[in-house]
Parts: sequence; structure tokens; C-alpha cells
Amino acid sequence: MQVYLVGGAVRDTLLEQPVKERDWVVVGSTREELLRLQYREVGRDFPVFLHPQTQEEYALARRERKVAPGYRGFTVEFGPEVTLRDDLSRRDLTINAIAQDSDGALIDPYNGLSDLKSRVLRHVSDAFIEDPVRVLRIARFAARFAPLGFKIAPQTQDLMRSMVERGEIDALIAERVWTETEKALHTSAASQYFQTLRDCGALARIFPELDALFGVPQSPQWHPEIDTGIHTLMVLDQACHLTTDSRTRFASLVHDLGKGVTPPKEWPHHHGHEERSVALIEALADRLRIPSDYRDLSLIVARFHGIVHRAFELRAKTILEFLERADALRRPERFSQVLIACEADARGRTGFEQRTYPQHAYLSAARATVAAIKPAPADITALNGPQIAETLRRQRLQALEQLRTDTKECAANPAI
Repeated sequence: MQVYLVGGAVRDTLLEQPVKERDWVVVGSTREELLRLQYREVGRDFPVFLHPQTQEEYALARRERKVAPGYRGFTVEFGPEVTLRDDLSRRDLTINAIAQDSDGALIDPYNGLSDLKSRVLRHVSDAFIEDPVRVLRIARFAARFAPLGFKIAPQTQDLMRSMVERGEIDALIAERVWTETEKALHTSAASQYFQTLRDCGALARIFPELDALFGVPQSPQWHPEIDTGIHTLMVLDQACHLTTDSRTRFASLVHDLGKGVTPPKEWPHHHGHEERSVALIEALADRLRIPSDYRDLSLIVARFHGIVHRAFELRAKTILEFLERADALRRPERFSQVLIACEADARGRTGFEQRTYPQHAYLSAARATVAAIKPAPADITALNGPQIAETLRRQRLQALEQLRTDTKECAANPAI
């Protein structure tokens, strides 16, 4: 029995990146032997064993053979006769097919070290095309390692396109798509994930609502980049700059989906795209089984980003109604995420990347102002429910009106 450290732990150590978890492959052993050594078996698709002390994952070396379409269409072979090279050959990328033995020596049968040095994402073998999840994984790695200068090898891009053309990508189930997408949203270059999917044709199959945005023009007065798809990825870039929260990043990504279905005769204007975006987000969330916290934040941003952008033009009554409809008083943290997504939208335009967004601070102050006004004990004693609500509303409107006045005075005289 021989044990090797494999995959991401080896790769990230060589790249001098943080190692989050370590995976091991066991060669020359059996399930029965590992159980006798007190390893605990877990996993449904193939046996994985948890080390009795470290609880790290150990997997028996295995071979895989494609027998049906989709990512589940494999038979898996285990046994002491399966070699380390056999096991590494089934991995997706050469940089993930490097192993390390107990003495620290590296085993690199597929030239992963060379590709690490050259910053290339390259498939191990033509067996790459047998698993459609790999298209998503390559896109995610492209996003994760873009800051380090990694590019996808042209031959690997060709294989990804062929998988899409053959319909392999259509076999992906919603959970796998969302799992990889959510991981990509945590990377600092998340837009590269969606660009990579578009480059191989997979975006149109997995996220047709996003793909439809490319080629749709916007008014150059407000959008010098013109193309709505380009704007969308620029917004995601800004969201990645402003926050590490993946929910806010996703809401920034999908806030303009409605522009993809604007009738061409109305271009470059997109009147009513907010509500069209809401409908498309709901359909997308249902199809990919996106968690409700992602969905709910995205719906608020899609519906109200225009109002947020026009904050300084709004009357006190409109601001109060917006705060109530966005549930800002009960959900202050989520409201902060809404404002960050709107700021990303405003800055996700050519030439606007470094501009300030005072609407963020103004509406944060408006929320705090309204939240600070609560029923007085005397009102609770003397008034009934509707009367208390009306008094509270009147006081809040007065406070918002004063905030508007103060804000205008500060804008007119920055020394105030």
C-alpha cells in the first residue's frame, strides 16, 4: 500500500497559494484493508475513506470508463492492480495530475509542472470530453487563476467547443451547474468564468438569459461600452472589486437580464427592462435551483436599481416607499448588498470605473434615519394601531425631507 498527496494541494503548494484541503490516493490496497486500518468509508458514487486521525479524504486509485451520456455515465474500476498513472490519467488538467510521495518527490507523468510554469490550463487526455462537468471546472479554474496569468490551451478550448456541439453539456444537472457557478463567484475574476463559457458556446446552453445580452446595444450617452453583455461582465468585475459576497456578485450579474428581450425596434432604449429582468431571474432561479437568498437579493436589485440611481431626484415619499418595498428596515444587511450591487452597476461602464457613487451613502443614511424613528411610549398608550402607523409615517417623511434638504445644502457647499 502506497499513499500519495494529489490534486489541488500539490498544485497550490507549487503555486505558493493557500492549501484549503488535502486529498490522498491509495495505490496497491483494497477497501477491506482500509476498513481494517480504521478508515471510515463515505461517498455514494465511489468509495472515499476518512483517515481515523486527520479525517482527510483517501481514495483508492481507480480507472473510469465512459458507458453512457452525461457526467454519471461511467463505470469505475478499483483494485490493487490500478496504478498511480492510471489514476492521474483520469484527471481533468495536467496541473491537477501531479502527485507527491511520502518523501516529497513529485510524480508528474503528464507534464503538469511545465504547464504550471507556462501558466497553461491543458487537458490530460482526450478522455476529457467524456465528462461535461469539466467544461464548468475549466471555466472556474480560468476565473480562479486568471490573476496569475493562466490561459486555456487552444487544444483544450477546441475540446470544450466540441463537447457543446455534441450536446454533452446538455446532460448537466442543475445542482452541478450551480455548484461550479457559486464557486466561480467567489473568485476575484468571476467574469472570466462566464466569458470562458461564452467562448466555447456553453453560455448559450446553460445561461441563455446572459448570452442573449451580447450584441444588444444601449445608449452610448450612458453606456460608452454600448454592448449590454460587455456591460454585464464589467458590472461583475466592479462587484468583485467592491465585495467578496457571492450573493451581491450574482445580483450584479443578472440585474439587466430584461435588456436581452427588449424588442430590437426599441433599441438602444430599454424601457421596462426592470420587470422583464425580474421574470427572467425567477425562471433562471427555478431552472438551476438557485438558493433563495441569491434569488431574493437579485430580484430587489433588478426591480429597483433604476430608483437607486435616481435617488437624489426622488421625493421623501418615494424614498420611504422604496425602503419599505425593499424591506430595508428589517433587513439592513441585505439592503447594504443592494446598494453595493447598484454601485457596481453604475461603475461598470467604460470610463466610469473610478467614479464615486454618492447614492450609496445617501440611501444608507435614509434607511438609518427612518429606522431610528420609533413610536413614542405616549403614542402607544394614547393611539390605536392605524393612528400609530400614521404618526410614525408622518415623522419619517419629515425626517427624510430634512435629510434631502441637508444633502442638497452639502452638495451646494462642500465646506458644510
